[in-house]
Amino acid sequence: MLVLVRHGESEWNLRNLFTGWKDVDLSDKGISEAREAGQKLKARELHFDVAFTSALIRAQRTLTLMLDELGQSGIPVFKDTALNERDYGDLSGLNKDDARTRWGAEQVHVWRRSYDQPPPGGESLKDTAARVLPYYLQEILPRVLRGERVLISAHGNSLRALVMVLDRLSPAEIVKREIGTGVPLIYWLSADSRVASKLELA
Repeated sequence: MLVLVRHGESEWNLRNLFTGWKDVDLSDKGISEAREAGQKLKARELHFDVAFTSALIRAQRTLTLMLDELGQSGIPVFKDTALNERDYGDLSGLNKDDARTRWGAEQVHVWRRSYDQPPPGGESLKDTAARVLPYYLQEILPRVLRGERVLISAHGNSLRALVMVLDRLSPAEIVKREIGTGVPLIYWLSADSRVASKLELA
């Protein structure tokens, strides 16, 4: 079993700022979303053997809050920059409306929603997938296939890279796929690593 959870709302999500690798904490709403995600998993009596998260506090804190709700704070947790949000480069820290004024709404839309067009000094979704997927294949998937129950707390775009592979989506399809904050996505994989079934706890 593999469970993916995007971190709860961050302080910069709330302020409509590009965040990327900037290390921003959760908002009050984000704390509530993280706790609710843990409660939803607990209601389904899910137990985890191991957890993975990024090097950024908003994902780590979401994981901590979920595990607290689950009563499973003692499980091993692995943190790695491979699971970080995509780097927004020159856009990081800017208000999204200000960025549209500076570069034009169409250009900002391309940077945000295309698969392979990075913002200046940053990463595209394709670039993000190039670091997320090897880490998944080497460190996470073998555990799932051994029968371990794995929880990942990460970010909208690092999780999009995983969902693209799991759900076999095209580049055009994945950029349209929204991943809500604090919404657990549960995957059960078959022995050949394909998705046998999945559930979204919206």
